[in-house]
Amino acid sequence: MRIATTIFLTDRTVSPVRLARSLEERGFSGLYLPEHTHIPVSRDTPAPMGGDLPEMYGRTLDPFVALGQAAAVTERLHLGTGITLVAQHDPIDLAKQAATLDHLSGGRLTLGIGYGWNVEEAADHGVEWRTRRDLVRDRMALMRALWAPDPTAYAGSFSSVRASSAHPKPVQAPRELGPGVPLHGPRTLIGGQAGPKLFAAIADHADGWLPIGGGGLGESLPALRRVWEGAGRDPKSLQVVPYAVQPTRGKLGHYAELGIEEVVLQLPSAAEPDVLRTLDDFAQYL
Repeated sequence: MRIATTIFLTDRTVSPVRLARSLEERGFSGLYLPEHTHIPVSRDTPAPMGGDLPEMYGRTLDPFVALGQAAAVTERLHLGTGITLVAQHDPIDLAKQAATLDHLSGGRLTLGIGYGWNVEEAADHGVEWRTRRDLVRDRMALMRALWAPDPTAYAGSFSSVRASSAHPKPVQAPRELGPGVPLHGPRTLIGGQAGPKLFAAIADHADGWLPIGGGGLGESLPALRRVWEGAGRDPKSLQVVPYAVQPTRGKLGHYAELGIEEVVLQLPSAAEPDVLRTLDDFAQYL
């Protein structure tokens, strides 16, 4: 099992460069970074964990800039977003960012995507909350058109792009959505809570699932596999990566029994000494 990590990197925490080097030196497999562009202080949306929203949410570094630094000082460390709020991005710009990072890192990018929870943050980006899932699907389709090897046009319900020269291309080879239907771009995992809408989206246009917290997989994985196979996807190609996990040996052993090959452990959003101490504690699981 590959052991990766995630952290809210901010202007007050360990730096991306120092963390990336420390992860690779210790043998961790990857670094995933979350995204929030801003947190409106006048907010009706409750915090996902309840109570007051921690300050780190409003101080989060841009994940692509930070992962670019991490890529430059490592050779093997996989790089991921957990998650990119696709609805809040111009899809042409986002396609360029992701392809460039995958190109410069030699194919090490995992694009974790999701729908978000903060209604006010999304509204400032012009996102209509009730249609955000459809918007994300549309934007991912546009991005994959730009990642295709030949100029490919796309016209969707929310956006369109002409057949274009768009380079660099992602390094990662295309996979199959179905017989003869390629899935272009970096590995894409969708984050979110188990449910029919999420599982349908995963089977429709992703490589797998980032279940936040990693709980309840014994019950939810069979349901996801049924949806996946019902969509004509190869049963062996589904990737499930428990995310933001607080580890124990029993928990990781349970994941292994379920066939899970990668897990992402939660690091504290803290200064370098505290983060490195946590890494040294987590090293027992490598």
